[in-house]
Amino acid sequence: MFEALIEFIEKTLFVLINKILQEEHSGTKKIENLLLLLLGFSQKNPGMTRILVNDVLINENEHLQLRVNQLHDRLEATLKQALRFAASEGQINRNVDVTARANLLLCFVIGRWYQFVKSEFERDPLTDWEVQRLTLLPSELL
Repeated sequence: MFEALIEFIEKTLFVLINKILQEEHSGTKKIENLLLLLLGFSQKNPGMTRILVNDVLINENEHLQLRVNQLHDRLEATLKQALRFAASEGQINRNVDVTARANLLLCFVIGRWYQFVKSEFERDPLTDWEVQRLTLLPSELL
């Protein structure tokens, strides 16, 4: 059951991610839209967020937890790709450490997912986004 849900999450997210990567021409907008997609997906799919933070997989097969970890790695790689694109387009400083920045962005998303799950879905992952994005995405990314 969880295997099928993880596969559904991957397919759904990467269809939408690929759409953002193909249709958005601004590298900085790609990054922001990717973050909004990940937070919004969680908001609309609370039960699946439990899977994304391994909450319901603790007593399940270790393979499932590894699969979710691989999904996180793919999401981080996608953020790196978007950061590299933005740098190549001159929209952000070419010297930005894309590995560290992509990791920071993914940690933010996973943290928001985790808070959402632990609050029993009371703490909306998009709460305060407009304020937090100013810190998370410095002016070079806006």
